[in-house]
Amino acid sequence: MSAHHWIDVAIQTPAHSPVGGLLSYRSPFGVQLGQLVRVPLGKRDVLGVVWALRDAAPADMPESAVRDVLGVLEGLAPLDSAWRQLVQFSAQYYQRSLGEVALAALPPQLRDLTSEQLARRLKKQTADCAVQTTPGPALSEEQGTVLAQMASGTGPFLLFGSTGSGKTEVYLQAVERMLATDPQAQALLMVPEINLTPQLEERVRARFGSEAVVSMHSGMTPAQRLKGWLAAHAGHARIVLGTRMAIFASMPHLKLIVVDEEHDPSYKQQEGARYSARDLAVYRGKLQNATVLLASATPSLESWHLSRPANSEDPGGRYQRLLMPSRIGTALLPKVRRVDMNKQPRRAVLSTQLVAAIQERVERGEQCMLLLNRRGYAPVLHCADCGWKSECKHCSAFRVFHKIDRTLRCHHCGLTERVPRACPECGNADIAPIGRGTEQLEEHLGELLAHVLRPDGTPVRIARIDADSTRLKGALESQLAQVHSGEVDVLVGTQMIAKGHDFRRITLVAAVNPDTALFSSDFRAPERLFALLMQAAGRAGRDAAQSASSEMWVQTFHPQHALFEALKKHDYPAFAASELAERTAADLPPISHQALLRADARTQEAAQGLLNAAREALEAQLSADPSTVDLVLQVSVYPAVPMSMQRVADVERAQMLLESPSRMALQKVLWHLHGVLHQVRSQPEHKGVIRWLVDVDPQAI
Repeated sequence: MSAHHWIDVAIQTPAHSPVGGLLSYRSPFGVQLGQLVRVPLGKRDVLGVVWALRDAAPADMPESAVRDVLGVLEGLAPLDSAWRQLVQFSAQYYQRSLGEVALAALPPQLRDLTSEQLARRLKKQTADCAVQTTPGPALSEEQGTVLAQMASGTGPFLLFGSTGSGKTEVYLQAVERMLATDPQAQALLMVPEINLTPQLEERVRARFGSEAVVSMHSGMTPAQRLKGWLAAHAGHARIVLGTRMAIFASMPHLKLIVVDEEHDPSYKQQEGARYSARDLAVYRGKLQNATVLLASATPSLESWHLSRPANSEDPGGRYQRLLMPSRIGTALLPKVRRVDMNKQPRRAVLSTQLVAAIQERVERGEQCMLLLNRRGYAPVLHCADCGWKSECKHCSAFRVFHKIDRTLRCHHCGLTERVPRACPECGNADIAPIGRGTEQLEEHLGELLAHVLRPDGTPVRIARIDADSTRLKGALESQLAQVHSGEVDVLVGTQMIAKGHDFRRITLVAAVNPDTALFSSDFRAPERLFALLMQAAGRAGRDAAQSASSEMWVQTFHPQHALFEALKKHDYPAFAASELAERTAADLPPISHQALLRADARTQEAAQGLLNAAREALEAQLSADPSTVDLVLQVSVYPAVPMSMQRVADVERAQMLLESPSRMALQKVLWHLHGVLHQVRSQPEHKGVIRWLVDVDPQAI
């Protein structure tokens, strides 16, 4: 055997380059799987991960063409096989190159460090990661039962606990028990958004000491990220707290993964490898034999369906459901009041009853919160006279108004028609998109409450929190601090204000115009709305003394809708049952599985042209081979349609939906599609295409 070692290295490559992310090199010294090495790529030298060891030089290239490894990053333990398997699975499942996923999962600063610089950083590390646990509060009966079930079962577990039921204490106790039984064990606690990290971080550090805890999220500096990653990789950090990116943290002794607010769409990455951190948490738990706890007051329908109990016809789901229905202490859930907007003056934004209720609370020195559901707002046309909406006659979806060419389009099946001049039902010429913005609402509220005085005789203070008002660094923190300190009487905002905040003085929460989500082109919109309203309701009356008088107001033109009926009773299981029945009838997830193929191009014709050409080539290829012909029947591939935001920065965007009852069949078709896309893209008629991407298990269509 020659003195050389032949290895395959994962390096960062562009998503759709034919290279695929593994390149062969020759190493003059012995290396281990998972080691970080520097290798030449073109004229640069780059960081890579040793992915495979070969017995001989690659057969498809002369030995002289294989380049030498430049060096190993000394002092760093290799990335273990469980981590490499997690990366490999993610790359395959989400249709990206292995090198792209592997290198994106490492802290950016690692790529530029020399071995000497790394040695200096490692020297600074304290191996003393002593956990000093301070005892937590006494557990409620429900909390105790849930922890006992976790100790005796294998999971994955879905903890369905109402807002304020003490879910965080359950996580902390689970961590405490794990650390007590295993001197090396590590825990990963995940939250959906950065602004929820500091609150949890404070509690975790207070409980287990600062040395043992590190955070991982995109708001950290590269140096902080590197420091946290090195501590987790070495096993010094016993608890990692982070957003979705933390799912790829190297944690060799991982024994517990908690995904808080598991229903939150933020766990799905929206660019690059579009992975779901929640789904990967379940996969990683299986790989590393770690306990997985998903938790929410409004679980995703996917997790709810996967935790369904067994019966005579159904073997049940793979998850074990744990229940905590009661709020801690004597705090009650707020009373839900529906306002029928059909009985209000036409075009009224706020009902007279709601304005009076807000005035009354402000005069008593209490706080109110007004929520405008604007996220994922795709404009659906609506007639205020007869209630007509732009439904699709082929799908259980609403067609969306495209301003660019004044058409109504269904994003599911592609049905397209010109916008009618008048309402097709009653002839009213005044048909308009449903919806309204937070800024208008803030102004309008200011006018309506101009005469209202607080208990100290000063005028009412209104604040707005949304993506525009929190653009500057630190703006969100300072605005939230004003709410907490009582400097704001009425808070107006988008879903940003509904999540996780422990506002003690809010006694009235109102959803101003939730109907947009009932009539959306996205079948997940009602599920998101219900979660948002339940979350928002959970912000009211968190102080036990005021909980009895706290209220959640919902202004709607459809007060009898099943969603609001379930909300009134705070009954998530009832909502989930009716929603799952609809999804089952329409063969939508979680009953079926989906993927979206998207193309960006100079023109809409070019974008759709690539997708439709790929569709035809794919069907021809699958049909011609007896081993794949059944995939054509198992996977529906719909024609290409423009995206709801059709043009962004002068780039036209189109999408094509693939759907199948079998996850396996869908994955096989996507694998074939990958090859087809490379062939089709190289044809001269598709040169107007800028890029394409695949989104597996998309969160919005």
